[in-house]
Amino acid sequence: MLDITILTEPGPRHVRPAEGELAALVHRIGGDGDHFLVVQAIPDLPDLFIQVWHRTGEDYTLEHRADSPDRHFQTSVGSPEAVVSAITAWAGGRRDGWDSGLVWEQLEFPKAKPVPPIEIADEQRRQLEDRVREVLVGGYATRAELAELAEDHLVSGRRRRPVSRAQAEALADRMWRERVEEQAGWEGETDPERLSRAFAELDAAGITAREHFTCCRTCGNGEIGAAGSPDARGFVYFHTQCTDAAAAGHGLTLLYGGFDGSPETTAAVGREVVAALTRAGLPTSWDGDPGRAVTVTPLAWKRRLIG
Repeated sequence: MLDITILTEPGPRHVRPAEGELAALVHRIGGDGDHFLVVQAIPDLPDLFIQVWHRTGEDYTLEHRADSPDRHFQTSVGSPEAVVSAITAWAGGRRDGWDSGLVWEQLEFPKAKPVPPIEIADEQRRQLEDRVREVLVGGYATRAELAELAEDHLVSGRRRRPVSRAQAEALADRMWRERVEEQAGWEGETDPERLSRAFAELDAAGITAREHFTCCRTCGNGEIGAAGSPDARGFVYFHTQCTDAAAAGHGLTLLYGGFDGSPETTAAVGREVVAALTRAGLPTSWDGDPGRAVTVTPLAWKRRLIG
């Protein structure tokens, strides 16, 4: 697997693809509505990416940015294989020489205007940063989603926006970088990674398992049936409010059930969920009652950022 995400023009995002999946995407682009790929490292960092644009019958335009807009480079590549080779080398850590063999031209962009400081009351600033940090620690948001949250959080009614888009992006990027530095000190598999491993096992076994799924229990129960295989026996998920609680240190609540609606199937699914979590090394609290949620506790919520 490559430690990257790939954004496509049609919309789907590919997280940690195999090299073969990257190659298939590069070979695919060129037609209407599917001209480009944007590749970001994991974790995503501001002004660090590589991208390719292609129209069928023409060469491939490959660009990369190295930490700032004034270090943005472009080249023309004749074959999809050369594009895959360059992106794979970039994904390998951007070691010296990854871009050798290609002739790069540095592009110039208009100098960005300085972003003015956010002028809000101290209490509003605390409220804004606390909410951004809560979602950031949850670990599922992208930098763009964090910026959107920061821009919208203090808006009420028809008031002017106290935080501009540029200010929101600067705030989100600053807090994102701080979290990336913090997680650099984490060692080994974290509890959220154990959770993802358990959910992958359950999903493969016929139980639709989804993380950070919808905004609440009502929406989750209404949408989980369409989220997985039509042959799934049951489901387990946690919604965004559950994520917030886990990030705040209160453990994680898991909602589960059987698609036939029977208490017996729901209890059986609950037992499978607990068994998978136990195999993954996570402690659970559940009394076997199909009317009660499974709680993962205690839980150290250290979810590494993707972006």
